[in-house]
Amino acid sequence: MITLFLLLLIAVIIIAWQVFPLISGYGAKYLASSIYLQHRNANDVIKEDLGDFPKSLASYTFDEKDSSVTGSVWGFAKRKAIYRKGLGCTLINEFSETSIRRQQFDLPAVPASNADTIPWPYGDKIIDSIPSAVNIAALNNAVNNVMKESKNGVPAYTRAVLVLYDGKIVAEQYAPGFDKHTVLLGWSMSKSLTAAMIGILVQQGKLNINAPAPVPEWKGSSKEKITLLNLLQQTTGLDFEEVYTRPSEVTKMLFNYGDMAAYTAKLPLKYKPGTVFNYSSGNTNIISRIVRQTIGERAYAAFPYTALFHKINAYSFLLEPDASGTYIGSSYSYGTARDFARFGLLYYNNGKWNGEQILPENWVRESVVSPAANPYKNYGYQFWLNGKDEKDSTKEAFPDVPKDMFYMDGYGGQDVYIIPSKKLIVARFGVHVIDENKFLKEVIQSITIVRLKYK
Repeated sequence: MITLFLLLLIAVIIIAWQVFPLISGYGAKYLASSIYLQHRNANDVIKEDLGDFPKSLASYTFDEKDSSVTGSVWGFAKRKAIYRKGLGCTLINEFSETSIRRQQFDLPAVPASNADTIPWPYGDKIIDSIPSAVNIAALNNAVNNVMKESKNGVPAYTRAVLVLYDGKIVAEQYAPGFDKHTVLLGWSMSKSLTAAMIGILVQQGKLNINAPAPVPEWKGSSKEKITLLNLLQQTTGLDFEEVYTRPSEVTKMLFNYGDMAAYTAKLPLKYKPGTVFNYSSGNTNIISRIVRQTIGERAYAAFPYTALFHKINAYSFLLEPDASGTYIGSSYSYGTARDFARFGLLYYNNGKWNGEQILPENWVRESVVSPAANPYKNYGYQFWLNGKDEKDSTKEAFPDVPKDMFYMDGYGGQDVYIIPSKKLIVARFGVHVIDENKFLKEVIQSITIVRLKYK
């Protein structure tokens, strides 16, 4: 009996040793960014965003003097996240807090302008007229439905919904405490932003996606055959598991390692490159470090802003770096709903903005082609596609949505859906996922209803 008790105790200790740092690290980082970037009330964040088990096991302390949040589980596994102006929050891992705070980032200033006097999409002035193709009552009903959506009595906590038709804002709604100025966490929508940076470097002639990926750790090994295209299409073959309900490569990378790209690059090959699709945030963080190495240390920090965000008048975007100083391209981007929609509009317009071809002319078309290695045909260059349902490959993932839809997708239902055939861009942000197909179907019907009437 004593032996059994000791074995159970040892098992509990081992599990706690692995799991508690992930819980406290996730919570400390999330809460810090919510407070210092979104200016939210800490109690609201803990209740709504961190209230689910096992995240609810953590408790937090705050230090206003050094702008930090420390999380722990029953006093164990303390993890600290620090805020730095212009950089958001960083979880302290591998590198000392002193060395992280000493890092230098040369960030560009936001151009001085009054966005409220400049018409959308170059500014925030909205023309009140609604296109005749839009049934505004039906559209507002669809938006209202998703704002109130819940599952098993648990609210989805939708924070923002934005709908563009033919490039124009035709619906926009926010939850209490959020508005058009609130920056929202993109989670894995960040991957699509990172892919666009690669497109810009390809256009500049600095990268070739068909060449071996410039990853120093892979020189002279079997991983040397991994191409930048493999990284973009999630077919590297690296042994990386993207599971968040237990310790896995993705949770270890995000909450236990300070140099996320280095951690992923050292993982072994499980499959021959190019032969198996395996969605991996690690691949994207390797891509993000490739951007850093290609641009060079001096210009790297400013590059996403000067080459992409500011060019599309998206001035709220903020990328958070890991402890090594590389932007966490897989997961940690913040921006307003309008700025995420602007990025969607860039892709809707085939990579062109205000007359300038920011992405290569064929980049968007290539981005929405799934590799042969992906049996579901649901992923391109860090964008999801309207392919097969991964739980049942005989069904469509979005049966009531046109096949040409492609979208940015983040944990908890952060999404920007681009539907060229319907002239639609639909953005939704929240804490929990919604019935995406139902929501999009209702939005699409609000357009097609009027079209049929006047046909």
